[in-house]
Amino acid sequence: MSTNAREESLAYYQRVRNYTQALCEPLETEDFIPQPEPFVSPAKWHLGHTSWFFEQFILRRFSPAYKVYHEDFSFLFNSYYNQMGKRILRVNRGNMSRPAVAQVFDYRGYVDEAMTRLLESDLATAEVLELVTLGINHEQQHQELLITDMKYILGHQPLFPVYRDGYRLVDGTAQHSDWLSFEEGIAEIGYSGKGFSYDNESKRHKVYLSGYAIQNALVSNKEFMEFIEDGGYQNPVLWLDEGWTWVNDQKVQAPLYWHQVDGVWKYYTLSGLETVQPNEPVCHVSHYEAWAYAEWRGLRLPTEFEWEQAAEKINWGDRWEWTDSAYLPYPGFRKPEGAVGEYNGKFMVNQKVLRGASRATSPGHSRKTYRNFFQSKHQWQCTGIRLAKTL
Repeated sequence: MSTNAREESLAYYQRVRNYTQALCEPLETEDFIPQPEPFVSPAKWHLGHTSWFFEQFILRRFSPAYKVYHEDFSFLFNSYYNQMGKRILRVNRGNMSRPAVAQVFDYRGYVDEAMTRLLESDLATAEVLELVTLGINHEQQHQELLITDMKYILGHQPLFPVYRDGYRLVDGTAQHSDWLSFEEGIAEIGYSGKGFSYDNESKRHKVYLSGYAIQNALVSNKEFMEFIEDGGYQNPVLWLDEGWTWVNDQKVQAPLYWHQVDGVWKYYTLSGLETVQPNEPVCHVSHYEAWAYAEWRGLRLPTEFEWEQAAEKINWGDRWEWTDSAYLPYPGFRKPEGAVGEYNGKFMVNQKVLRGASRATSPGHSRKTYRNFFQSKHQWQCTGIRLAKTL
């Protein structure tokens, strides 16, 4: 592989790895360990897992002189890769008081030194650089998870501690909503090009779309407050059956992090507890809530195909936007061989697609074909609502 390609890959690697560490700078040692819910992972685990990815998928395969930092780390920091051996249960990640936080940082440094040596050598083949790019994008995904997990951890503490002054994931202004109309016809969907994309974005293919309209703005806090005030959370007619069960079982009455304080809506931000700003796009809503809100408005959520066709004409990037599309493989989708093939394909069941990006998304880690996906019940990501209707 050319020297320039190796140098560019190394610079990219170092930039992203340094950004992960920068996200951790405001944390106290005690902040790295808690896991209040199974879907939340401790910061310490994110730091170890992203390093494990490079160690397992690259260093152990392509660096003959490499010695693993610690044999137990493969068990501790594997996430869901069955072909990579045993792993701890996800729910137990917060029970890991050992290894210490300092040792996990030492592990990161150890892996970084080995990766630097590899990328400066002739062993850095095209296959290695391709896997490095995948590992970097994997780390960028975990950077967003790290910050949203930390918001959940800090936001469920009684004193609503500040992560960093001025650091907010809920800001932005919901512009005036206008409708953008699209005639029925054939649209091309999916990634094409020479840059990086995930396997679930391929193959590019044609879909037929009926005529539809989509709003150019996201739903605002003020608009969602009107839904709350009109009894939206108490009206079963508006909810999917599964969503209605979720609302009642979980006693949900507002988006995640919203609190009524002396009759005023407040929400937890990473700058602490603040008054809800009416003109900001609503954030931290589940697919169930997005669907019910759309039903209340007599509208619907867009499909992921409508969203992608409209992406060039709408402003996106403040919130991950729920679509009403199930997360399924595109025609011609093929999982890569080996453990890397477990990255996306095996999750194509019981998930909804989100499109766009959010204020927590890492720099350079968004594109209009990106397919995020979560179960309908989850609120802890920076998720919002854009409305659509059939013409």
